[in-house]
Amino acid sequence: MAVDLRIDAETTAKKVAEFISHRLRRAGAQGGVLGLSGGLDSATVAYLAARALGPDRVWPFSLPYRTSSPGGLEDAQLVAGKLGLTLTVLDITPQIEAYLEATEESTTLRLGNKMARERMSILYDQAKAKGGLVLGTGNRTERLLGYTTLWGDMACDLAPLGGLYKTQVRALAAALGVPRRIIDKTPTADLWPGQTDEGELGLSYETADALLHLIVDRRLREQEIVALGYEQEDVRRVRRLFRASAHKRRAPPAPEVRPKSSRRREA
Repeated sequence: MAVDLRIDAETTAKKVAEFISHRLRRAGAQGGVLGLSGGLDSATVAYLAARALGPDRVWPFSLPYRTSSPGGLEDAQLVAGKLGLTLTVLDITPQIEAYLEATEESTTLRLGNKMARERMSILYDQAKAKGGLVLGTGNRTERLLGYTTLWGDMACDLAPLGGLYKTQVRALAAALGVPRRIIDKTPTADLWPGQTDEGELGLSYETADALLHLIVDRRLREQEIVALGYEQEDVRRVRRLFRASAHKRRAPPAPEVRPKSSRRREA
């Protein structure tokens, strides 16, 4: 059974653009800073931000590592050119390599997390320098699956796509006029050569979005979802990822400490 996640793309675009404009105005910010990787999500945010703020108040940064795909930078330049944005390219290879040389050998996962956090530290520094806010480029699918780096690409001042599943972002991008080659290319965080999102997740975004909707939004049980025609293994995988990443969606825990004056006096 197919799950209908269709959106009114033009109404959604208007709503998200107004959200961006309102939030920046409320914060007294001069504009928005974002990482423009050349992927679907960041391109969509760039289009929305340009609509909301005008190109002079949107500051995109391409932050490649030495193993990053050249195609990502080319697509970022394509988006910037179409929107009239000034793209700043800063190679993060020197600081990543310096860190690796000073520590023990890293794993692929740790290196990916390090790059994500390095990029976000740069975006926040640039936002401070420009008096702007960091526009996140993550979508709801990534957040619910935990397919994101805590304090890395997950960090932001506002998340324009935070309420949209990946497949909905794709529909929104098409309505905004994002170049077709960006919409159609295989989703990847470009953390290492050949890496793809769906390869790591073990299922397509279409399936992941449908299952998240059924699990999180409709709160159906496992057997109810399987009865709709979905594979039990996929249902369990999505449910496991959702539960395992719950800490990423919550504020860090802290003990509750009360001052003496608020304690109830003993009789």
